[in-house]
Amino acid sequence: MERTHGKVSVILPTYNERENVAVALWLIDRAFEDLPNRYEVVVVDDASPDGTQEAVRQVQSVLGEEKVILRPRMGKMGLGSAYAHGLAHATGRFVIVMDADLSHHPKYIPDMVRMQEETGCDIVSGTRYAYGGGVYGWGFFRKLTSRVANFLADTMLDPRVSDLTGSFRLYRKECFQALIEKVVSKGYAFQMEVIVHARTMGMSIKEVPIVFVDRLYGKSKLGGSEIVQYLKGLLRLFLTV
Repeated sequence: MERTHGKVSVILPTYNERENVAVALWLIDRAFEDLPNRYEVVVVDDASPDGTQEAVRQVQSVLGEEKVILRPRMGKMGLGSAYAHGLAHATGRFVIVMDADLSHHPKYIPDMVRMQEETGCDIVSGTRYAYGGGVYGWGFFRKLTSRVANFLADTMLDPRVSDLTGSFRLYRKECFQALIEKVVSKGYAFQMEVIVHARTMGMSIKEVPIVFVDRLYGKSKLGGSEIVQYLKGLLRLFLTV
């Protein structure tokens, strides 16, 4: 079984994350101090007007261009295509995807890498809903939305994971490439569809508990249209997979 001894690529999609991205990059660097793996962060910025790219370049000048790789795009094109764009520039054997707004703390990266090392699994998913995980800073509506989304997906699709909508994950690079080629959902529904296809393709999935902390700066990208897209994606997967 292939292990994580080797380079890890972190794909970090950004849009208007100037206040968060430098801290996120610094914390990622610190997380890898506890690991033997080399790493790189591929920042995929969708033409943020707030100076996100300049903040990334400032960190790049300190950590080096071999660790921080900026690969901007012309505009907002969706989360799935941002992952695909980052994957095209990733040189690691394994890929970690996470949010840049500090809701996914990089301190869990060593746990994810070690879980893959110990089990040889294809995917390690950070879960808010297993023992040791949790959510901090959400209001009632956001908590209800997440719980209902996971309950509906668990009931209708039987994915056999505790957190289907989480977006903090480690993948074998070739597995993530195969999954991206199959997934058609965008935004909030993307994470759900990835896991469903991973199960149908026989990929092995393990989980590690994480505490999700709501962003301190900036605005959440989750809105009513994302929820509608999620429900449409759920129904499509129920009928077709």
